[in-house]
Amino acid sequence: MDKVKMLAEWIQDAQNIVFFGGAGTSTESGIPDFRSAAGLYQSEEKLPYSPEVMLSRSFFVKHPEVFFGFYRSKMLHPDAEPNGCHRFLASLEHQGRLKAVVTQNIDGLHQAAGSVNVLELHGSVHRNHCMKCGRFYSLNEVMSSSEVVPKCPVDGGMIKPDVVLYEEELNQDTIVRSVQAISQADLLLIGGTSLTVHPAAGLITYFHGKHTVLLNTDPTSYDHKADLLITNPIGQVMAQLADQLGL
Repeated sequence: MDKVKMLAEWIQDAQNIVFFGGAGTSTESGIPDFRSAAGLYQSEEKLPYSPEVMLSRSFFVKHPEVFFGFYRSKMLHPDAEPNGCHRFLASLEHQGRLKAVVTQNIDGLHQAAGSVNVLELHGSVHRNHCMKCGRFYSLNEVMSSSEVVPKCPVDGGMIKPDVVLYEEELNQDTIVRSVQAISQADLLLIGGTSLTVHPAAGLITYFHGKHTVLLNTDPTSYDHKADLLITNPIGQVMAQLADQLGL
């Protein structure tokens, strides 16, 4: 049987679907991932430091000017639009079949497509707060700031994106809710992730449902454990599913 057709049947039979995704879900929206051959970490562009270093908490504190230069130029994609993957998942949620999207992404495209129960393990570029007073600032306010390092006009505190940097811990409430969602699911869809970033990748081990489906263009260490493996671009696959399921 065709793999997409098989997945469509599994989705029709499922009552509690959870999607666990990473950067690969947004590449078809024009946002580069991190670890693929064309990813941000493989860039041949001359950088003053490695991306991993510049995206660490200690570097952010010591060199905020360099951090924000890299962050604004490489991490922010305000014009990106949801693709077939985001739209399909939102439709499944509206049907009541998809209970949660657990994502490592920070781009907000799942919400832009209409998803509501989105658990953002690594935060979001759309939330920013003053490190002194805690005042909230939108992505647009951060991007439109005339200062290299955005500052709070109230008290001059530095504005930090609510993005989990290296050396920072994930939000415990988000982890607990993600574990609950995954452990209660009867179908787990895993897409666009290398499954190498921990502790996020370890959350899929809490799934004990009927089927695990892995949608990824590149091999992962979890391939042999999946009940179904699809290597076509995830946005295209989800668009085909939407057609077959009439969504």
